[in-house]
Amino acid sequence: MASDPTAPAAPAGTGTTPPTWDPAQYLRHADHRGRPFRDLLARVRDPVRGYGSGTRAPRVADLGCGPGNVTALLTDRWPTARVTGFDNSPEMLAAADRDHAGPTPGGGGLDFRHADLADWRPDGPYDLIVSNAALQWVPGHQHSFPAWIAALRPGGVLAFQVPGNFRAPTHRLLRELCAEPRWRDRLDPDALPRPEPVLEPLDYHALLTGHGCAADVWETTYLHLLTGPDPVLDWVKGTALRPVLTALAGDPTAREEFLDAYRARLREAYPPGPAGTVLPFRRLFAVAVKES
Repeated sequence: MASDPTAPAAPAGTGTTPPTWDPAQYLRHADHRGRPFRDLLARVRDPVRGYGSGTRAPRVADLGCGPGNVTALLTDRWPTARVTGFDNSPEMLAAADRDHAGPTPGGGGLDFRHADLADWRPDGPYDLIVSNAALQWVPGHQHSFPAWIAALRPGGVLAFQVPGNFRAPTHRLLRELCAEPRWRDRLDPDALPRPEPVLEPLDYHALLTGHGCAADVWETTYLHLLTGPDPVLDWVKGTALRPVLTALAGDPTAREEFLDAYRARLREAYPPGPAGTVLPFRRLFAVAVKES
């Protein structure tokens, strides 16, 4: 059943510590994680009329920029652009600043700022607002679309992709394990990514066209071929497992006990093949162009 785009946002978990992010762990699968962003950008037209004529540099915001590796792709596409990445993780922002911030060869600039996407509002007009695999952490993110679209210049673009795999074994098994008696008093299931924050493609299309945009919405299931020992566990250590790893950081024995139990279930759900382990991963994409 499709989600109701007008329904109130599900309440966020209370009493939980925000997850601590590990840029190095996240970047262990940088090529696989970056591919959806490259596919998203391939459908984004130049957001400034006459771009390349020297009339004006595009202004771009990347919401949930993480360690900045895909944010840097924006400056490859628009060399004169002024690009700002926003994130609420000090660890991710430190890595992004260290590895990517500064002037760009095309005359533009790349910087990074702290922001919570739940209440981020543009500080002026933008030509492109983009988000890569971040909005699933923000219940009710669709209610920010009107303010974001209002800040776009005519012809500007709002583009994002979000995971649509919250009913996959990676997430289902994680929720089931957290709910077991051994863990349910220590691990808040509300802190885990869950299906409700992500709408269905038809809902995103209806919302974006209802706000005066021409919308291109689609979904893709990637078959990521992973190698190495327990590669699916290694993958989720960079994303969905972060709230659990944060909650158990002060108890290494409990942390390893949890990982052992989760590892065994993932091995059964994602058995290796001759070429490696296949991780099916559904993602939803949207590119909305504000009418002139």
